[in-house]
Amino acid sequence: ALGSLDLMVAVDPYLNETTRHADVLLPPPPPSQSAHFDFAFNGFAVRDQVRHTPAAVPLEAGRMDECEIHARLILAVSGTHGAPPSAVDDLAVRTTLAKAVAQEHSPAYGADPEEYAARLTGDTGAERRLDLMLRLGPYGLTLDELKAHPHGIDLGPLKPRLPQLLKTRSGRIELLPAPLAADLPRLRAALDAVPDPDALRLVGRRHLRSNNSWLHNTPALGGGSNRCTLQVHPRDADRLRLTDGGLARIKGEGGELEVPVEVTDGVRPGVVSLPHGWGHDRAGTRLAVASVRPGVNVNQLLDGSRIDPLSGTAVLNGFPVEVSPLPWSGVPLHCDPA
Repeated sequence: ALGSLDLMVAVDPYLNETTRHADVLLPPPPPSQSAHFDFAFNGFAVRDQVRHTPAAVPLEAGRMDECEIHARLILAVSGTHGAPPSAVDDLAVRTTLAKAVAQEHSPAYGADPEEYAARLTGDTGAERRLDLMLRLGPYGLTLDELKAHPHGIDLGPLKPRLPQLLKTRSGRIELLPAPLAADLPRLRAALDAVPDPDALRLVGRRHLRSNNSWLHNTPALGGGSNRCTLQVHPRDADRLRLTDGGLARIKGEGGELEVPVEVTDGVRPGVVSLPHGWGHDRAGTRLAVASVRPGVNVNQLLDGSRIDPLSGTAVLNGFPVEVSPLPWSGVPLHCDPA
């Protein structure tokens, strides 16, 4: 589908399996040249804290940071290409303030939007937007305060936020919503079904040195034992005549793969496990480290037809496969059988 697009623009540091389809590839600066304020992982914090980390290494002259790259793309698709990237940030500030000054619970309630915007600080448009969000937040912080505390600010223990955060129609925590309750008969039927003793279900897995496909081209994390293996329980291995370190063909509704076998009691009988995020053997990529151990792409076993009826999402785990042994030819295939 990506290859059929009239135009594809990608923002990525790698020419990988996805971005090889791009007509234009815009590499962002590395983390050392990017400022950072964490939104996502603060949700896992055990105390309220806040920290802004400036770029450790300044950008080279003429190099754009990632925020500017995205701003320029927004200007291009909105028909205002050529306008300064700060116009995108100014629009976001104006839109946010227009709502904030009209909300009674907001720290900016009743303020003049232009005067409020004039007080914002920051060296870039993105920093001005961050400063605005900090000022409108529950602690009334500013970006200047964060910059004055480079190791962060401890805001104390976590505080209860229920029922404030609840968006259910009842205003209560709904432990068994009607759609889930209506789907229980399907679950019961699946649990009561007599399993086929010879059937195999494939599940995924993760590794310490692998996060999806992000880290496979990092030299420091590319060593160690082969991680793209099909884990099989010893009982199933005996039944299917699979040997540890040997090759197997695994077939699904969308295709088949050839992969080294790892016999282990870490999986239960009837289950085989293959990690996701691999398959770095596509033409047109430039992944010097990852291509040495490309692995196989587990998505090739799926044809896209399996959909969970309750959530409507694609089924990527626990689907049926067939596994059979392959003779070892002495020539490495998709994975390096260490």
